[in-house]
Amino acid sequence: MLSPLLIFVAVLLLAVHSLRQLLSSPLNKIPGPWHAKFTTLVLKWHEFRTNRTRYVHHLHLKYGRAVRIAPNEVIFASAAAVKEIYCSGGSGYDKTEFYDMFKVYGKRTMFTTLNKDDHAKRKRILADRYANTNVVRPQSLDGIADRAGNFVKTCFQSVGGSLDLYVRLHSYAFDCVTHHLFHPNGTDSLLNSKDEEIMREVTFDDSLQNRLFQYYWPTAHKLMGKVLYLFAKPRETPLADDFVLDTCALTDTAPFTLLNRLQGPNYNLDALDVAAECLDHMAAGIDTTGDALCFLMWELSQPRSIHYQRELQRELLTNAGASFDKLPYLDAVVMEGLRCFPPIPMSLPRYVPAGGRTIDGFFLPPGTTVSCQALSVHKMDGTVFPEPDAFRPERWLEPKGDAERKRLFFAFANGGRGCVGKHLALAEMKLLLRAVYSRFTTLPDASMTAADMDMSDQLISSRPAGQRCLLRFDPLEAVGGD
Repeated sequence: MLSPLLIFVAVLLLAVHSLRQLLSSPLNKIPGPWHAKFTTLVLKWHEFRTNRTRYVHHLHLKYGRAVRIAPNEVIFASAAAVKEIYCSGGSGYDKTEFYDMFKVYGKRTMFTTLNKDDHAKRKRILADRYANTNVVRPQSLDGIADRAGNFVKTCFQSVGGSLDLYVRLHSYAFDCVTHHLFHPNGTDSLLNSKDEEIMREVTFDDSLQNRLFQYYWPTAHKLMGKVLYLFAKPRETPLADDFVLDTCALTDTAPFTLLNRLQGPNYNLDALDVAAECLDHMAAGIDTTGDALCFLMWELSQPRSIHYQRELQRELLTNAGASFDKLPYLDAVVMEGLRCFPPIPMSLPRYVPAGGRTIDGFFLPPGTTVSCQALSVHKMDGTVFPEPDAFRPERWLEPKGDAERKRLFFAFANGGRGCVGKHLALAEMKLLLRAVYSRFTTLPDASMTAADMDMSDQLISSRPAGQRCLLRFDPLEAVGGD
């Protein structure tokens, strides 16, 4: 039996060794709060309080473009760091186990594959369906336009009252993404009486704390699972599961759909792999597009931005027959909306590869967790984006600095693992905005407060803190144009 003295000496030696490693770490040269050298608890506290993104941005404002936020984690906010972490070698560094939280049916999807070789294999199957040439096919684009038209009908029905955009825009995104994923061949639509219930189940995810606890402390989560369930329920999506599993059994989907591609004879994907990929894309497509449109339309409705709304209306009304992607002011409004309110604002963690790497002048040993977050990348460089916190669409119309702005644009991430649905999301946003602002002026409902629209972190995506966004829709002829 070991004596207490030997145990004490062993613990002391271990503590000295750990302290020596800590004090000699090359990460000590990187600025950050003092506690970041010793513990992750402060960072976890902000994550559990749905405040990580704003906390990290505060650290950037205080310490600069490179900040140590935990003993083995550094976050950056520069074009150079984005290029190195996400674009080097085509697909950047490998993902961390953080993405395990997003596995579906226990399966890895394109989003949750950790190493770039596995990701490249899956992307070769999927990328064709999200290419712009596929998105702008008449059957695909007409489906989005029809759904934008249905949204406008709902706006007309709300005249004299208000409409909760948070719910309606997520329903619109749900209809668009399911059209792109599953649309049956030779039919007008894929109808389901439980569409809104499915959308709510996928979108209104209140399992964040439970998922984080399971990720950080899996053993404790197993031991305390029943107790935790009383305070933070695990995510349950039975309607969405049934819908996706049943729909993936369809065998005659339109050629432009993702399901049609996944069922191809050359890919040998089993039924659960196909369903997992589809559910993952469905959830991602609802949250990102729905939230981005919600925050953007809220901003356009504010008194400080009403002149931007008027300018957008002028372009739309004087170019009624123009293609949605040939309207420069509409494009500027969307780009500025995505800059100010990126649908995925928080960091996308990666591991520094073997041998270590130098990023923004700092050497980082292999295995260090590094990342950039769109919210800070878009707002830390005042020379590229003057008045970075201000919503100013006209900045995207200025020829000077165009290349620099594009290098710092991170709303869809970057590199080989950037958002595969970028072109679909842009089409959905632009067609919806054109349909609405060529017919209405939007104004905030009197019951809304700024706090309702504070950003609430949801692991990767964000949503309005109040989970509502009430706007009034006034037909343009009723407000007299200018």
